[in-house]
Amino acid sequence: MDDESIIDLFWRRDQAAIAETDRKYGRRCGAIAKGILSDAMAAEECVNDSYLALWQTIPPQRPRLFPAFLYRIVRNISFDRMKERFARKRGGGETALIYEELSECLASDFSVEHEIETAELKAQIDRFLHTLSKEDRIMFSCRYWLLLPIAEIAGRLGCKESRVKTSLYRSRKRLHDTLEKEGLL
Repeated sequence: MDDESIIDLFWRRDQAAIAETDRKYGRRCGAIAKGILSDAMAAEECVNDSYLALWQTIPPQRPRLFPAFLYRIVRNISFDRMKERFARKRGGGETALIYEELSECLASDFSVEHEIETAELKAQIDRFLHTLSKEDRIMFSCRYWLLLPIAEIAGRLGCKESRVKTSLYRSRKRLHDTLEKEGLL
């Protein structure tokens, strides 16, 4: 079933919309949630919570890019769950490592008062991503958007982990230099 048909099911409040969404996108949603949470059971709960959020959001919204809309919901709910978990027990893990890797590139004092700067930062990062080769852009996105472990990225791309680590290091360095040049750091 195509995305427009699934969205139409949501608009008609047909519960088949959830089943069709799960059939078409459930595996990827689970992988995103598990990549963030590193816990299959919690990931499954997040995916189910995401379907509920989707049900409550469509209508009134009618997403143009259904998978991106869904993945963003899954990602946000998974991050919220992770924040809850870290609030209960301060711990490490892959996600903490990822944020540590990016910490030198991003300012830490963003708040509501900095919305304009945040928008410019997002636009600059988007422009930066378009300067990367396709493979480097995939590595960067897999690591810092999907929060995948380096070993999994290497496996997906059929390259060595050292290649992924080197690419990510160089990309972070270039991003840092770009943001510094633009006055965003």
